[in-house]
Amino acid sequence: MYVDGYVLPVPKKNLVRYKKMAAVAGKVWLEHGALQFCETAGEDLKTKFGVPFSKLLKLKAGETAVFSWICFKSRKHRDKVNAAVMKDPRLGAMMSLKDMPFDMKRMAYGGFTSLVDL
Repeated sequence: MYVDGYVLPVPKKNLVRYKKMAAVAGKVWLEHGALQFCETAGEDLKTKFGVPFSKLLKLKAGETAVFSWICFKSRKHRDKVNAAVMKDPRLGAMMSLKDMPFDMKRMAYGGFTSLVDL
C-alpha cells in the first residue's frame, strides 16, 4: 500500500466549508481509483509527549489541525490517480488559491510506503 498524507491548519470557522470541499475531493479521488480517502479534524491536540500537531503547525487561536490520508495500491498507482484527479474539472473549480479555507503555506505533505499493514 502507498499513502499520501498531509496535515494542515484550518480555522475552526472554516471547518464546514473545508468538509464540503473535502467531500467533493474525496469523491473525485475515489472515482479515479484511490482505495481510501480520509479527512480528520483535531480533537485532542494537547499531547504530553512528542511534538503536538498544534506546535508543528504553529496553530493560531481559533485554528485546528486537519490530518488526512489517501491510500493507493502503489506509488505508480498514486501517480496515475493523481494525474487524473488534477485534470478533473470538479477539483479545478475548487482550487482557487485566493479562496482556500486554510493556509496552504503551513500545509505538510508527503508520500509514504507501507511498513506494517494489518
